[in-house]
Amino acid sequence: MSNKKEKALFGLLNLLKNNVNLSRRKACQVVAFFGLSFFVWMPFKARHVFAKGKKPYKRGENAMNLTPPELDGNSSLEKAIEQRRTIRSFRDKPITQKQIAQILWAAQGITEDGGFKRAAPSAGALYPLDVYAVVGKNTVEGLDPGVYHYKPRDHSIGKVADKDRRKDVAIASLGQMWMAHAPALFVITAEYSRITIKYGDRGIRYAHMEVGHAGQNIFLQCQTLGLSAGIVGAFHDRKVAKIVGVEKNHEPLIIMPVG
Repeated sequence: MSNKKEKALFGLLNLLKNNVNLSRRKACQVVAFFGLSFFVWMPFKARHVFAKGKKPYKRGENAMNLTPPELDGNSSLEKAIEQRRTIRSFRDKPITQKQIAQILWAAQGITEDGGFKRAAPSAGALYPLDVYAVVGKNTVEGLDPGVYHYKPRDHSIGKVADKDRRKDVAIASLGQMWMAHAPALFVITAEYSRITIKYGDRGIRYAHMEVGHAGQNIFLQCQTLGLSAGIVGAFHDRKVAKIVGVEKNHEPLIIMPVG
């Protein structure tokens, strides 16, 4: 505990003891109650600030509403799990807007009416992840080349960068050029402070678990859509972050080429 916090707590303790006619034991109980209330309140407040998007960070311009997600598909979960594979070759065919909307929803979409709970579980419901889609010319129907940030709260995307950056991302991924042939690259990042505010350094571990949940959701959703998907964890973090145009305090964790 810092000196300032110690002085504040002991000051409150002495104030209660000397001026409110409480025993030292009772005064300690009051201080403990308020201290505990603060630490319970802070994560709760943080969860709502981050989940509802009140914290300002890059979200893109000219938001485009996406097609509402399908909640009743034709493929069974069991079949999708059985057939799921990591694929590094893709069809020369654009992804539809409906497909990209479904994939983004599966990764981080909100799954309750009027709420904020998402498709992938998150420790404390703090949701430190963001998803960016990197697309090329005519690789996603209705989208210009560039980078788009997904906004779970209203199921929309906003453009954060221009130009086709798939090749640059592939070069920054230790030269894995097969990635550049995918119609879309989904870059998932973490803003650790959203979760470490409650869990400390252990929150970093929880964020890494969460990106695994989101990645598996993308895999399974692509399988049901008849799309191929791969996953990449070998890349230069800062280079990818700069190419994609993410916030300075957002760390790229995985890249998933899809097509």
